Amino acid sequence: MTSAGLFDGLTATEREALLRASHEEFYEDGDRLFEEGGHAGYCWLIRNGRVALDTTVPGRGHVVIQTLGAGDLLGWSWLIPPYRWHFGARAVGTVEATVFDAAQLKVLADQDPRLGYLLTQQLLAVVLDRLQSTRARLLDLYSHD
Repeated sequence: MTSAGLFDGLTATEREALLRASHEEFYEDGDRLFEEGGHAGYCWLIRNGRVALDTTVPGRGHVVIQTLGAGDLLGWSWLIPPYRWHFGARAVGTVEATVFDAAQLKVLADQDPRLGYLLTQQLLAVVLDRLQSTRARLLDLYSHD
């Protein structure tokens, strides 16, 4: 999922509403954006840099499942109860991101069902991408045992 996809089909008013629900953040190499199992309250659009999605594997520690880059959308767990991160995320190098507040996104989606539907479609595309990437990574990990 890229930034272009996030705004596809949105009106100027809808784009402006999304931008009002966001702010810019910067992360240094190694900074944790969130931990697996923690409360999911945000969604990131990576502007510059890379973010490694990881999961904890017994005996192996944090294992990188996928690395996201500029233009990628990070974070979908805020949409589905119990609103917990399914993976962890760590900055690889310096990262600049637009951060969307999940509570505000939920209000916008409730107020504008069309916008909510479009956001849900975009986030489901992210979920599918992560699922495929995780499957490929796990096959790679276990094929070397």
